[in-house]
Amino acid sequence: MKIIIMGCDQVGEQVSLFMDREGHAVTVIDADARALEHLDAHFKGRKVCGVGFDRQVLIRAGIETADAFVASSSSDNANIVAARIARNIFHVPRVIARLYDPRRAEIYRRLGLVTISMTAWGVERINELLNHTNLDPMMTFGRGEVSLVATELPLRLAGRTVSQVSIPGEILVVAITRQGEALVPTAGTEFCRGDIVHFAVLAHAMDRLEALLEL
Repeated sequence: MKIIIMGCDQVGEQVSLFMDREGHAVTVIDADARALEHLDAHFKGRKVCGVGFDRQVLIRAGIETADAFVASSSSDNANIVAARIARNIFHVPRVIARLYDPRRAEIYRRLGLVTISMTAWGVERINELLNHTNLDPMMTFGRGEVSLVATELPLRLAGRTVSQVSIPGEILVVAITRQGEALVPTAGTEFCRGDIVHFAVLAHAMDRLEALLEL
């Protein structure tokens, strides 16, 4: 996948290095040449010095054939402008904009942009850790409306079926890890002692999940 990342601060740098290690063709844009120098010697991608929402800079970075564009600079306004150009003018299939101010997220969602707010994610993560200490949130989706959590099966549920701990539209068993191997269960799959159960759960249903598991 050909990916363009605008902004080489700590987040942009780490995303760039990760995607590069995964084997993607990565191009990083930043107006500060010194920021681009932070990419380590093992980075195999391209570096383009320039303003990330400048049309010519984007073309030089290869946006006309890009599969994805990530706007991760330190400016919300610059990120949104660049993301809209990538999406609406160059029709890049996957466009993500980083936001510092989560209050703007709904506005940008109406513009059809996918946004990531580290502030909002951090608040949601702290809330999960404080209020649901018996569950282990592994990942969140959207604005935190859905979480992927994992927990060891309570002994009393051994022999019960997946359908008995599921609530349609709220709590879903998506995987079971059993003796080191993962499986995708059906509604009739029976739990076994020692299972690690992975749930997709709505944020407002975390209390119901804890009640089901009697944690």
